[in-house]
Amino acid sequence: MLQTISVATALIGSGVAAIWDLKTTEVPDQVSYAMIAIALIIFGYQSIVDWSYMPIVNSIIPGLAFLAFGFLMYRLGQWGGADALLLSAIGFLLPGFPNYGQTMFAYPLTFFLNLFLVGAVYMLLYAVVFAIFNRRIFLKFSEDLKASRKMILLGSIGLFIIFLVFNWYLSKTFLSLNNLFVGSLIPLVLTVCLFIIWRFAKAVEDYGFKKKIPVSKLRIGDMLLEEKKLTGITEKQLKKIKISGKKYVWIKEGVRFAPSFVLALLFTWLYGDVIFLFIRMIV
Repeated sequence: MLQTISVATALIGSGVAAIWDLKTTEVPDQVSYAMIAIALIIFGYQSIVDWSYMPIVNSIIPGLAFLAFGFLMYRLGQWGGADALLLSAIGFLLPGFPNYGQTMFAYPLTFFLNLFLVGAVYMLLYAVVFAIFNRRIFLKFSEDLKASRKMILLGSIGLFIIFLVFNWYLSKTFLSLNNLFVGSLIPLVLTVCLFIIWRFAKAVEDYGFKKKIPVSKLRIGDMLLEEKKLTGITEKQLKKIKISGKKYVWIKEGVRFAPSFVLALLFTWLYGDVIFLFIRMIV
């Protein structure tokens, strides 16, 4: 029963946060606070019933560890404060999920890894959909690739030679030319694909997420481009900007990352570790 409540709280809480984020670009801290409170009540009660401190400790450790990581990402300007808090809330609730492996923190680690892998796919799809509604992004991306085609060609030739020599050196045995060629071509293709994805993401950031707007359209919660941290402006800051005499300001948007949490939870609950899943599919 307690496990069911924990699972439901994590899924419903992260789902509410995702919907809120997609609609308003903000996630109220109260959602995460409520999730943490429910987790502490659940595992605190279980500790009393079992007469053991382990249930509550197993909840607190991943919760605080995730909070520390989320805070680091926030300080580096990669996440918003709401994302950091939501990650921590899920960490407090994770011990209530089915046990993966023999170690007590196997499931939190599995979720943590899946969050970034599933999140990477989600962010790429988000960027593609965002670009579809902004044709200027694809135009600039196309222009960037055309301007970089010589660099890509020369870089590809150089990387292919490096991979070829590296594979030949590691084999220490005679390989057929076909196997040597394929073994060098695959990492080259992956490297070029990653470069193209990076340039596409950069185009989305530069020509889609950065906007120059009139001060009259600036609202609470918008993120100024000059701010390194992903925090929206407050009412006090908004009033200060309006009386400063500025006519325009640059703001930045970003991928609304909250849906990644619920997607990673569902993926981990249904399939387990994404890396092991891919290995099983290949083997």
